[in-house]
Amino acid sequence: MSITETAIASAEAHSAHNYHPLPVVVASAEGAWMTDVEGRRYLDLLAGYSALNFGHGNRRLIDAAKAQLERVTLTSRAFHHDRFADFCTELAALCGMETVLPMNTGAEAVETAVKTARKWGYRVKGVPDGMAKIIVASDNFHGRTTTIVSFSTDPEARADFGPYTPGFEIVPYGDLTAMREAMTENTVAVLIEPIQGEAGVLVPPAGYLPGVRELTRERNVLFIADEIQSGLGRTGKTFALEHEGVAPDVYLLGKALGGGVVPVSAVVSSADVLGVFRPGEHGSTFGGNPLACAVALEVIAMLRTGEYQQRAAELGDHLHRELGLLTGGGAVEAVRGRGLWAGVDIAPALGTGREISERLMKLGVLVKDTHGSTIRIAPPLVISKEDLDWGLDRLRAALSA
Repeated sequence: MSITETAIASAEAHSAHNYHPLPVVVASAEGAWMTDVEGRRYLDLLAGYSALNFGHGNRRLIDAAKAQLERVTLTSRAFHHDRFADFCTELAALCGMETVLPMNTGAEAVETAVKTARKWGYRVKGVPDGMAKIIVASDNFHGRTTTIVSFSTDPEARADFGPYTPGFEIVPYGDLTAMREAMTENTVAVLIEPIQGEAGVLVPPAGYLPGVRELTRERNVLFIADEIQSGLGRTGKTFALEHEGVAPDVYLLGKALGGGVVPVSAVVSSADVLGVFRPGEHGSTFGGNPLACAVALEVIAMLRTGEYQQRAAELGDHLHRELGLLTGGGAVEAVRGRGLWAGVDIAPALGTGREISERLMKLGVLVKDTHGSTIRIAPPLVISKEDLDWGLDRLRAALSA
């Protein structure tokens, strides 16, 4: 067997089969490129589902991590540390908010938001105990905990994990009328992705997000925006909601916040909303640890320059122009997205999303499929135009094979 086959066979023998990765074994990476154990190079057009917005091995982020590794990596929240205040202050300012509750993973941020909304509903809005409801959208992807899959509409994510957590109302994504009809006096929050990533990079109709903002404000309901994938430069703005001129009550952040170096997530909101928590009511041993704060502070500093957002906007326009040319020829049925983020629906007669991803892998490009016939394209924001065009040429070749 080859080195690749040996490594994959060992992984298959000794790990749970909760993923079905492409048959490539990465050994090193830099910028937008990855190299496997046999020395083959691949252009990364997935970027860790937006966790690697700043590319692999970004020097600023690696240097920030190394410097902190030499000092202190973990204190737990039993003590203060000297990076925590700056992290919370800078992230709150980036979001135009006041208060930060740091966690580690995106799913933890979502779970924290659910608890925040319920406690706010009981303590502030006056919802009767145990009656709080949160409205979510169909085809959502917010994580994989038992609570989160309770409001998933994806059978693969949900099946066989019951009993399910109550307290959620599911309405069609993009349907403001359905959301309005679902609201009651016990509704405490609307939790949505401004762009649905896992569903195939679905962009809602124009006016939908401002409508959600207006509706939630009218009904005294929290607007919680899950920007874990869509945020921090991916769409050409710091946050995807900015394209619609909307600010939520709560931002959920993760993935790129850790720069692809360490897992960092956060719930960011007003002091009134996050002020419902008291010591001991919620927490995480690693949440807001010194290493995470050091890396995230460097991410925030990089975002403040605006260069990554501008790059995503300019290269994103180019990406969508080129992808748009693929429609109408029988190979690509539709293209959606914003900035350096696209969902490409492959004509079923041409092959599944998995099959197209495997063809691309053989041509030196890495993407990932979702929901059968769709592939997602989300390169690191540092990718060069030349490399992006090279990857698009390989996509054309894969579609014509």
